[in-house]
Amino acid sequence: MQKNKKKLIWGLSLLIIAGLMISFVFYQKIFSANVAKEKAYLYIHTTDDFNDVVKSLETAKLLKNISSFEWLAQKKGYSDKVKPGKYLLKAGMNNNQIINMLRAGNQEAVNLVFNNIRTNEQLAGKLGKQIEADSSSLIEFFRNPQLLAKYNTTPEDVRLLFIPNTYKIWWNTSPDQLMERMKEEYDKFWNEDRDANAYTAGLSRKEVAIIASIVEEETNKKDERPTVASVYVNRVRKGMLLQADPTVKYAIGDFTIKRILNKHLGFDSPYNTYKYAGIPPGPICIPSISSIDAVLANKKTEYLYFCAKEDFSGYHNFAKNITDHLENARKYQKALNQRKIF
Repeated sequence: MQKNKKKLIWGLSLLIIAGLMISFVFYQKIFSANVAKEKAYLYIHTTDDFNDVVKSLETAKLLKNISSFEWLAQKKGYSDKVKPGKYLLKAGMNNNQIINMLRAGNQEAVNLVFNNIRTNEQLAGKLGKQIEADSSSLIEFFRNPQLLAKYNTTPEDVRLLFIPNTYKIWWNTSPDQLMERMKEEYDKFWNEDRDANAYTAGLSRKEVAIIASIVEEETNKKDERPTVASVYVNRVRKGMLLQADPTVKYAIGDFTIKRILNKHLGFDSPYNTYKYAGIPPGPICIPSISSIDAVLANKKTEYLYFCAKEDFSGYHNFAKNITDHLENARKYQKALNQRKIF
């Protein structure tokens, strides 16, 4: 009797130990830290399935134990509920936390930034490095008049909807969703005050932005932009040729040109403001907010000309008449020659 009792106790002890061991194994699979790096991002594409997620985790070596992740993912039903996005994995996260995050679609927002953009191709390339949509799909969208009509824009004007700033968006934002967001931001930007200033200047939103794009390319000195803008607005009002060097570079498509020469001025393009009067048909870059506001400032001057200063400070000499302008131009050309910039 005593012997049987000891066997029973021993058997129960073994069962308890085995149970504890099994429980510990399951606990480890569920609650032990499983992220292999201090901080890393997992990108899940719109077309990815569970196998693709596992492959991405394996390829980037993001987890310490991939099999425990797969096991729990199956148990929690995540394998059938994959959601695209950019997900932050941090040291200390366990499988349960990771799977809950992925299953809920709790992704990290992207800080979308674009500046110094001249062409649609450059814009697509810049955006394609920050979101899931690649540059090919974006440029295809920007070139499609039917798709852009929904946003009251055209391939020539689409860049005007992009107001340079930092925008928080989801990584898996589609080209269409991106355009919806940019149109929304554009409408916010053009508030009553800016529209009133444009009206006072006698310019449309588009005309303001196109002039601003020229101002943007003419000077990187923010304090000088309102004066540069006043020259172009004065010329528009007088029906004069804008004669803006940056428009010639844009027309030719060569932004490496350091000095505009007579051979460049005859290039036939509606963007060549030495050849065609009025405001170009579209922007020559995406203007910054400061350049747009410089045009909207409606600074009153009598200047009709400006030329880069001969000290290469980045600032300009302004003139009210051609005689003074030619004198300023001779000083600058002499400085260019001395530095052998041809």
